[in-house]
Amino acid sequence: MKKKLTPYERVKIARDAKRPGSDDYIDALFEDFFEIHGDRAYSDDPAVICGIARFGNVPVSIAAICKGHTIEERVKRNFGMAQPDGYRKFLRCLAQAVKFHRPVITFIDTPGAYPGKSAEERGQGHAIAECLYQMSAAPIPIISIVIGEGGSGGALALAVADRLIMHENAVLSVLSPEGFASILWKDPSRVAEASDVMKLTAADLLEYKIADYVIPEPDSDASKAPELMINRTGELIRQELRELTAISAAQLLSNRYRKYRLIGALEGSVCVG
Repeated sequence: MKKKLTPYERVKIARDAKRPGSDDYIDALFEDFFEIHGDRAYSDDPAVICGIARFGNVPVSIAAICKGHTIEERVKRNFGMAQPDGYRKFLRCLAQAVKFHRPVITFIDTPGAYPGKSAEERGQGHAIAECLYQMSAAPIPIISIVIGEGGSGGALALAVADRLIMHENAVLSVLSPEGFASILWKDPSRVAEASDVMKLTAADLLEYKIADYVIPEPDSDASKAPELMINRTGELIRQELRELTAISAAQLLSNRYRKYRLIGALEGSVCVG
């Protein structure tokens, strides 16, 4: 029987460097992965991995925010905090997927977009907003998987999807529990309490119909059996791709619009469209 974990315990598990990272899922689940680099405007952001590959016999486009495992990898990938160049690289990948009618699969593991001066100077907010806009209108299947942390707009930029999948100990929230406690109570030591209040766990998001599926983690932690977790993720991607690729582009967009319009709707309210 699994131990019942508190929300803050799940936050700490989601941040564990030993958990399988986005690059591990790409390496294990896809064949012939060809990575693209650069945003054709400024630089190549190592925090965001984009490319094309085959999933079984299906050509797909892949985008992932990656933290790395070792301290060297984490420094190189800026601890999974993407710059505007990374989001614009994703927009390149998305536009190409639309042109060639390829499904898009994204993997998300980030504490949030990089909040530094250089990112703001290069249009961080605009880059994220453009991702939201273009994903909303893309007439192709989109599947997003939160495998660890899903922090704020930095995560949402890759998560406007037909199916939002979360791992059991993944979290998705408007900001970190530490940030929440500091802003609301001026006391970062109340981080565990903040985690309870924020409703950021996969179970919470499933209950509120924000997440569509939660993938159980073996022994309450994906790092204990990474191959099993990767296989479970692959099976669900396969199932959802089968379903989504059978839907017309018009119906896909209609369903996506309705899905997001209903988030946060009060009981008895009407969704237009």
